Amino acid sequence: MGNAELLSIHIHPVKAFRSVSLRKADVEPWGLAGDRRWALIDDGGKVVTQRQQPRLAQAAAELLPGGGLRLSAPGLEPLTVGVPEPLATISMEIFSDKVEAVVAEEAAHAWCSAYLGADVRLVHMDDPATRRPVDPEHALPGETVSFADGYPLLVTAGASLDALNALIAAGEHAAEGPLPMDRFRPNLVVAGTEPWAEDGWSRVSVGEVDFRVAKMCGRCVVTTTDQSTSDRGKEPLHTLGRHRRIDGKLMFGQNLVPVSGGTIRVGDPVRVTG
Repeated sequence: MGNAELLSIHIHPVKAFRSVSLRKADVEPWGLAGDRRWALIDDGGKVVTQRQQPRLAQAAAELLPGGGLRLSAPGLEPLTVGVPEPLATISMEIFSDKVEAVVAEEAAHAWCSAYLGADVRLVHMDDPATRRPVDPEHALPGETVSFADGYPLLVTAGASLDALNALIAAGEHAAEGPLPMDRFRPNLVVAGTEPWAEDGWSRVSVGEVDFRVAKMCGRCVVTTTDQSTSDRGKEPLHTLGRHRRIDGKLMFGQNLVPVSGGTIRVGDPVRVTG
């Protein structure tokens, strides 16, 4: 892979909120430290994401020391939320998984509900080591994940985005491009590869940390959401559907599971090790 390196690192303290860019991050077994330990659920206990509420793209959550949050969003005063005591849990549903979570304070529910104009609650994953296994079809025994869609980390490649944007530019929705990488909400972005090189990865290292590749990432309507405005278009799903339909899904990026722990930094070398 030559001189591939880690171009950027991103976490999402609250699932579906705006991403936060970091210069370095600690890798835990279930993902990057601070990534998606919080989520919103509706009045039926189901997770709420940008699929249902694209306005979440404009909500921000700053991670505070100790794991708490400072929430901010257009039209609302910021709110500081502490980590709730895990005295009791509720059962929530994140896609097909039933997960126990700890409910945040009432003020957080009121703040998030006011922003979305819908009844939602903010919840916290107190113990990611035990709460939610990775999909057993693509997991090894004991692997767990936070509130991410299904896997601890998502990696994308800058060269693949360039190739996709070239395809968009040649298509019927060219005016929507070029798209920024934040449409794909990755944790890690790699520079210095060939386009779509990540399709062939099965194991990679970033700096001194090893990861195994679980599976390609099938993309959903969230990728059509402008992360600055919450507006939706046709791309990239239209072009992915024409050029990146694999096993019936529209693929961009790879899902990773940490094999070892450690700290990764922007600029770290990225090597294919298997």
